[in-house]
Amino acid sequence: MAIIVTLPNEYGYVLLATVSTFFINIFHSINTGKQRKASGVKYPAAYASQEVAEKDPKAKAFNCAQRAHANFTENLTPAIGAMLIAGLKYPVLAGALGGLWSLSRVFYAIGYTKGGPQARTKFGIISSVGLLTLKLTAAYTAVQMAFY
Repeated sequence: MAIIVTLPNEYGYVLLATVSTFFINIFHSINTGKQRKASGVKYPAAYASQEVAEKDPKAKAFNCAQRAHANFTENLTPAIGAMLIAGLKYPVLAGALGGLWSLSRVFYAIGYTKGGPQARTKFGIISSVGLLTLKLTAAYTAVQMAFY
């Protein structure tokens, strides 16, 4: 049995939120590169050593920027997938949650880079709640489409 999918008129919001992640990734790359240059950590090292980071605030900032970027990419695939799936039935909600997730990731990175791990918490919570809600909405959408 074939399933024909008609996208809701508001699906453009979902696409905008999804596309925003491309630019958030560019932001992360620029931020990490800037911190790498300032810290003097040379390629191919992914991070400054713990000993160096404890003594050098620039090395610590680089490690934090690098970790924020890694955390973004770890969550990117589930976020995009959840946005695209949830948006099939709930495009405005999925677009809004996806936009919130993207925006919170910028502030998460800024906080983490400037203030260390403890400064990422507020926007980490916002990001996590937004992504969890997207995942649950995507799961509900999948169940609706599979069984109804």
